[in-house]
Amino acid sequence: MEWIQLLLDFLKDPLIFLSDFIHIYGPWVYGFLFLIVFVETGVVVMPLLPGDSLLFAIGLIASTTGQIDIYFIIPLLILAALLGDNLNYFIGKKFGDFVQSKEKILFLKKTHIDQTEAYFEKNGGKTIILARFIPIIRTIAPFVAGAGEMKYRTFLSYSISGAFLWVFSITLLGYFLGSVDIVKNNFEKVVMLIVFISILPILTKAFQGLRKK
Repeated sequence: MEWIQLLLDFLKDPLIFLSDFIHIYGPWVYGFLFLIVFVETGVVVMPLLPGDSLLFAIGLIASTTGQIDIYFIIPLLILAALLGDNLNYFIGKKFGDFVQSKEKILFLKKTHIDQTEAYFEKNGGKTIILARFIPIIRTIAPFVAGAGEMKYRTFLSYSISGAFLWVFSITLLGYFLGSVDIVKNNFEKVVMLIVFISILPILTKAFQGLRKK
């Protein structure tokens, strides 16, 4: 199906996808990016959308072509991430028991929830901030916070901090590295490195689990 191929292209190389999208749809890219960040953080069954690599690509495009306004996109995506967090929190509060009773719903597996709960046990509320930088976990953490009945005021303070740090740091990283030729010419490798660094905590946890067994 065509939409599946578009999704695969987006996941493979968000830089080329965004460049083509801007060429065709122009300023609608802001709405598209807002929607992607909102859905990735706000819909518990959609944890596989690109996050870190997307923000890096946004910063790079803003730096090299000026087709994205860095001063507009950063607060816009902080708002998207914050709204997504809050939606996910209330979904967890309302449907937590139902989702956790299923082994798998679309891309979401029960093991993802169990893994996130382990992060909460180890790091407490700071998990909301730490999870921002870890794929899949950042989608599940607000849901688990709601299902676990974390006080909303506590959740909101961590959510605001996490959304700001995540969007601000990675987008600006792409912005300032965008002018470096080795980064521009090897974007796919840079994206793979970003993804690897992002999932390193998950891989470390899995390796530790295997060693215990």
